[in-house]
Amino acid sequence: MSPVPSVTTIGPPRLLAGLDRVPRLDAAAHRRTHRVPPRYSVRDLVALAERVDLRGRGGAAFPFARKLTAVRKSADRSGQRCVVLVNATEGEPASSKDKALLAFVPHLVLNGAMLAARALRARELVIGITDEGVAARSLRLAVAEAGLDDRARVVQLPERFITGEGGALVRGVNGETPIPPGRKVRAAQSGVDRLPTLLSNAETFAQLALLAGLGAEGYGSVGTAAEPGTVLLTVTAPDGGHVVVETPTGVPLTDVLRRCGTDAGQGLMVGGYHGAWLTPAQAAATNVSRESMTAAGAALGAGIIVPLPGDTCPVGEVARVATYMGAESAGQCGPCRMGLPAIAQSFAALAAGKTGDEALAGIRGGSATVRGRGACSHPDGTTRFLLSALKAFEDDVEAHLTRGGCGRPTRRVLPVPGEETEEESGFQLAIDWSRCAGHKLCRHLLPDLIELDRFGYPVITGAAVPSRLLRGAAQAAEMCPALALSIRPRP
Repeated sequence: MSPVPSVTTIGPPRLLAGLDRVPRLDAAAHRRTHRVPPRYSVRDLVALAERVDLRGRGGAAFPFARKLTAVRKSADRSGQRCVVLVNATEGEPASSKDKALLAFVPHLVLNGAMLAARALRARELVIGITDEGVAARSLRLAVAEAGLDDRARVVQLPERFITGEGGALVRGVNGETPIPPGRKVRAAQSGVDRLPTLLSNAETFAQLALLAGLGAEGYGSVGTAAEPGTVLLTVTAPDGGHVVVETPTGVPLTDVLRRCGTDAGQGLMVGGYHGAWLTPAQAAATNVSRESMTAAGAALGAGIIVPLPGDTCPVGEVARVATYMGAESAGQCGPCRMGLPAIAQSFAALAAGKTGDEALAGIRGGSATVRGRGACSHPDGTTRFLLSALKAFEDDVEAHLTRGGCGRPTRRVLPVPGEETEEESGFQLAIDWSRCAGHKLCRHLLPDLIELDRFGYPVITGAAVPSRLLRGAAQAAEMCPALALSIRPRP
């Protein structure tokens, strides 16, 4: 269960308007704060979204008007009614903006979604969530307050990074395992119940409600000409908590950090664990816009901003995330099932300062191998994040290569779910010494669990394998050239 974040604004609030008077906008407070938008036809709603180039706020920044058009055409061709699906799962561990919307201004999300549903004459509105706390309760209450019990359905899904991938979300809503499908399936053609589905992020629908109420000119009165309006960012504060900031586009990134009482530290993560790292110098020259972020080699993505303080080892921090992202694979295609865990092991070895150039080559070579080969964007996004860290923290990488480390501990600043309690799997590694030939592959694959003695043979302790490393341990056993390594239940 995620805690409710604090919220703040740069300039007059829009999405977060009214929260200076009440802690949550119920239906009555919402009507006092926001204009009631007129009903729109699909054609008019598409034209309105095109005038301000409204983009999705879930990470991919896909043009919303194109999604609307695709769903309408698909419904017309098939003669079926469509579904509107709100993605409020927010699987990124460092993101809280959608939780803030659901907790504080849920009617803005519902109004935007219903605006699209009415224009499309949709059969149903579905909201997918993973939160089990305040945000979920606020959303369910808002559905009742708006009298939408017979039109809107809230679906609770397991909290995993990949749950928020579009195909995984659709599968979860359909009662299947919420993992990306093995082949590309466009929700606009076949989504919820195999019907044409308009799928977009919670903030996107909230922005649509604002746009419909303000009109294109009013909406574009703040922000840049190319990217009008405001965006929501989740910034990790110095105490580790999240601050959700609403800011006009074009504002310097340093102003956002200053508003949250922090700075870029030794490096700034932008866009989450499928995003990229900026150096402090890059962060100082970047503003809040897609164009500026692209020029810096990053992307706003889901609006996640995490400064890394100077007292922690950046290589160790990124290695922790690499292990988590490898374990978050759906496990149904080679680049994820085998490639990402292997890359994570190489990053762990680099952090430990034990295999030097071999580990660095494993990261770069493995990333080149998996890129573009997954059934979804998980391997591409993860490797982009890891490779950008090598570039942003090149001095620290060099220290790990030449001196075995940078001299700083890994303080676990970056959030990694499940790491707080190191759960044991109930299994342990075992070696058949009649087979072991000292190939050393197991040490390369499992640097956290296996050491080598002075003759180059593996040394294991008999302790239980942590749950987070169980998949990697199974992989190491499968790949042992002599079939000497195995996993057994721990006595």
